[in-house]
Amino acid sequence: MKRDELIKYLRIDRWPTVWCPGCGNGIIMKSFIQATHELNLEKDRVAVISGIGCSSRATGYLDFNTMHTLHGRAIAFATGVKLAKPDFKVIVMGGDGDLTAIGGNHFIHACRRNIDLTVIVFNNMIYGMTGGQHSPTTPHEKITSTMPYGNIENSFDIVNLALSAGATYVARSTVYHYPLTVKYMKEAITHKGMSVVEVLTNCHTYYGRYNGMKNAWDIHNYMKENAILKSKAEKMDKNLLKDKIIIGVFKKEEKHDFYENYKKVVAISKNSEV
Repeated sequence: MKRDELIKYLRIDRWPTVWCPGCGNGIIMKSFIQATHELNLEKDRVAVISGIGCSSRATGYLDFNTMHTLHGRAIAFATGVKLAKPDFKVIVMGGDGDLTAIGGNHFIHACRRNIDLTVIVFNNMIYGMTGGQHSPTTPHEKITSTMPYGNIENSFDIVNLALSAGATYVARSTVYHYPLTVKYMKEAITHKGMSVVEVLTNCHTYYGRYNGMKNAWDIHNYMKENAILKSKAEKMDKNLLKDKIIIGVFKKEEKHDFYENYKKVVAISKNSEV
């Protein structure tokens, strides 16, 4: 994208961002901007909703219809926006903690209902804004401020969580794989129904520093060396996939979304005798 094309999607008066130098959140935000630009979407017909956290600050920098809401409640607000404005493209941006911890129930039930939302999960595997606590996606035995001897909990696999809950488009990428991230976001935004795009990103300030990757490029190199496309992984021995990052599109299904089913009920109720 050219600089002038990029700037028109941003609220430059709110810069600089609060993100640490080298944070991958900016890469994800630019991926989203490029996706909407290539889809030629009208800014006034797009709503971007976020909760609380480092990644959730993105809505303050994006020049769309935006809402910065309560911790874990971004999907609930986005559901209301979608029902009120069904012709809008409604996107949720949030971190792994915001969307799968306090917001976990909203996440799984939006998937179950197949609400026509695009949920972009910024997964840095830690709570970066509040001091480096472990999150639901922190890998087993990795160190955080609240697990200084290694995480004793098992972690969520966001892709499997979305699949089992009923999302109809599910994909995973990383901030290192920028073209793929843009591609998956475009597919998710144009998909009818609940779409989830997990993007692994770097928090070198906390997660990286605690786990021997204190520079942004250390984590990017890890992503480069350990990410495997789903199409390739399916042909590999499972033992070789331990600790690898499987990226790609995991599901793309056409199915009636929540609003379509809701309209049917409204039509039936209007024709029914009370």
